[in-house]
Amino acid sequence: MTTNTIKLLDVVALTVDLPEYNLWRGQVGTVVDILASGAAFEVEFSDRNGRTYESMGLRPEQIMVLHFEPASPDKTPEIAMA
Repeated sequence: MTTNTIKLLDVVALTVDLPEYNLWRGQVGTVVDILASGAAFEVEFSDRNGRTYESMGLRPEQIMVLHFEPASPDKTPEIAMA
């Protein structure tokens, strides 16, 4: 995954488990800041009531952007390499 595909306020999901923070692959958060010129992203995890329960810096390979509309047919899928 390239860093230029992740933008401020993107909804993302974890691609890794982070047990030390009680966060697990698939948990959904929102990008709230772009760090180190796109080398990392501050992601906020909130409950159903909008209360933040964790906010942390993550590398691009630890998250994936969620898409809520069909992909454009002229776009090629990106493969994340760990």
